[in-house]
Amino acid sequence: MDFNMKKLASDAGIFFTRAVQFTEEKFGQAEKTELDAHFENLLARADSTKNWTERILRQTEVLLQPNPSARVEEFLYEKLDRKVPSRVTNGELLAQYMAEAASELGPTTPYGTTLVKVSEAEKRLGAAERDFIHAASVSFLTPLRNFLEGDWKTISKERRLLQNRRLDLDACKARLKKAKAAEAKASTVPDFQETRPRNYILSASASALWNDEVDKAEQELRVAQTEFDRQAEVTRLLLEGISSTHVNHLRCLHEFVKSQTTYYAQCYRHMLDLQKQLGSAQGAIFPGTFVGTPEPASPPLSSTSPTTAAATMPVVPAVASLAPPGEAALCLEEVAPSTSGTRKARVLYDYEAADSSELALLADELITVYSLPGMDPDWLIGERGNKKGKVPVTYLELLS
Repeated sequence: MDFNMKKLASDAGIFFTRAVQFTEEKFGQAEKTELDAHFENLLARADSTKNWTERILRQTEVLLQPNPSARVEEFLYEKLDRKVPSRVTNGELLAQYMAEAASELGPTTPYGTTLVKVSEAEKRLGAAERDFIHAASVSFLTPLRNFLEGDWKTISKERRLLQNRRLDLDACKARLKKAKAAEAKASTVPDFQETRPRNYILSASASALWNDEVDKAEQELRVAQTEFDRQAEVTRLLLEGISSTHVNHLRCLHEFVKSQTTYYAQCYRHMLDLQKQLGSAQGAIFPGTFVGTPEPASPPLSSTSPTTAAATMPVVPAVASLAPPGEAALCLEEVAPSTSGTRKARVLYDYEAADSSELALLADELITVYSLPGMDPDWLIGERGNKKGKVPVTYLELLS
């Protein structure tokens, strides 16, 4: 019990000394030990990393889960170390509604059949979104959260300890300065009122006491300086580790971009398949209509090279030949335009011909297109000057 009381009194004294030193520094009444410029730069860099990591983490959570109530619920489950319940994505919910609507309105009707096809596509989109959210959470959000809840807490703890060591050091410096001033005053020649032997004895005794006080203050200053230097080195090493944190976050960012690219590629592929199915169904329901894509599947790319287009756009499966298997390749120069007429089309993206039966395309150029009986609905015959060849419908915008 005595030991605890002594320790409590000692801690209270240290806290009071630090509080006095901190207050005097704020009012400009005490000197403050300044850190070197490199150390200050490390501190500013660490603070900036922490602040931007928090912002990126919060906004990524908003991107993956726009519903704030759902984010709060997931946060509570994580804090309670409980598994987050599976949540239906918006795409999957839309697919469920469309499937129920098709069942009630009639799945064999044209509208019901289309609802079924779109619901299946939306369900695949929802599954792709679920996979993307999981991949992004594991590869991107978790490392950022681990930094804030692990490494940054350690850095903050060591910084607070360094601040306390600095306050102790500056308090020792102030105590030594006061002790030396008192010693110098006590060692001065006494005035005429202190000429009696008793006063000489008191003056010598006071000087000896202040000498002991100076020795004690110097010893405490050496100990405080040693502890401050040791803590400054520990904190410096932790702050220099921010560079490794940046490297780790860079790798995680690449993983996030990779998962996002995979997600959007899957979405594009699912929607392209759906568009093909709807185009075929539209041709069967409305035989007189021209089956094509009046709207671009994605924003047109301006002045892109064939290499860039091939890298950014998924490749549309090509048909090797218009002729039946086993026969020679169709001679496109001998093909006459369809009796149903021709149409003008604007090229949306650059397209590099896979073989001699296809026509290479350049973005924004105008060509003449038409269809032949028995052709794949995803392909048309394109003409540009005296050149003729197959062209994919998804790369065209049909004009009136």
